[in-house]
Amino acid sequence: MWMFILMVLPLLAVVYLSWHLWMLLPLPAPWRSVVILVGIACFLLLFANFSRKLDTLPLPIAQAAYDIGTSSLIIMLYLVMLFLVFDLGRLLHIVPKSLICHNWPSTIAIVVLMFGLFLYGNLHYNNKVRVPLALKTKKTLPKDYTIVMASDLHLGYHNPRRELARWVDMINAEKPDFILIAGDIIDGSMRPLLEEKMAEEFHRLTAPVYACLGNHEYFSGSPEARQFYRDAGIQLLVDEAAVIDSAIVIIGRDDRTNRHRKPLDALMSGLPLYGRGLGGGFTILLDHQPYHLDRVEKAGVDFQLSGHTHRGQVWPISWITDHVYECSWGSYRRGHTHYYISSGLGIWGGKFRIGTQSEYVVATLKRTEK
Repeated sequence: MWMFILMVLPLLAVVYLSWHLWMLLPLPAPWRSVVILVGIACFLLLFANFSRKLDTLPLPIAQAAYDIGTSSLIIMLYLVMLFLVFDLGRLLHIVPKSLICHNWPSTIAIVVLMFGLFLYGNLHYNNKVRVPLALKTKKTLPKDYTIVMASDLHLGYHNPRRELARWVDMINAEKPDFILIAGDIIDGSMRPLLEEKMAEEFHRLTAPVYACLGNHEYFSGSPEARQFYRDAGIQLLVDEAAVIDSAIVIIGRDDRTNRHRKPLDALMSGLPLYGRGLGGGFTILLDHQPYHLDRVEKAGVDFQLSGHTHRGQVWPISWITDHVYECSWGSYRRGHTHYYISSGLGIWGGKFRIGTQSEYVVATLKRTEK
């Protein structure tokens, strides 16, 4: 049912926008047809991405096609909302029909508004927000730790190697003890990562990297994704754990895309240093999708890092994610368990952030008095 709705809604939106553009544009009929057909063609490029047709194109063309196709989806969303406001205004006799019928000033105003909005959205996306986070524990630690955390890099056609290089420089500047990535390092196709040799860029990181799988690693093909992690020197944790300084346990859960992943209780009970008392290690859970936070609290996890939600990427989709998830973004607590749900360092699709932010987390882990 939901798949049917997700397929039908964009088609209805295309028809709705085509009719409104036909009524709005003060151009001869042939030129109006050209504008509408170009818009539809841009939207159809989105399906070329989903069907992996872009992998057959030269890399620069594939990158442009990805950006145009995925951006058109977000632009279409805002145009639909704008025209719905106009239609509501007409029903209430607030907006005259002449305002949205063959009107040059209205056409220019809408173009300027959309350009300004999405220019802001792109600049806001490229501004990576540094989020400080204080983690405190009564468990024994040999020292204080600086941890850089990120999720949802979505490396691929739209986030190429030069973008990754900038992120690596930002992370290295924090001088972390270790780095955590909560899944979706890969966007979809492995082709741009391999052609640009992005794995080499990860070797410039000055601290060890631990990561879990995300749903997009499954979209790209799990075996290929795992090989990329190995080539990049990333320690991938799939329903397993790593221990740092005999004091910190990092647990990486397989993504919930795999319905046969281990239950959290079974995973936790076999961990080294496992325990709820002060003698146990400080436990950090990497789980890409932030579902069932109550189970994490019950299992006695100290801290969970997740991503996946992007907090909707743009408003008002953020309202939907805020409703769907117990916590769709930010710092959160449940009992003695601390969570951080990241909106992502990178992004899927068009590079726009409207009402949300691209971010990385710099956490300090310190021991407090008993």
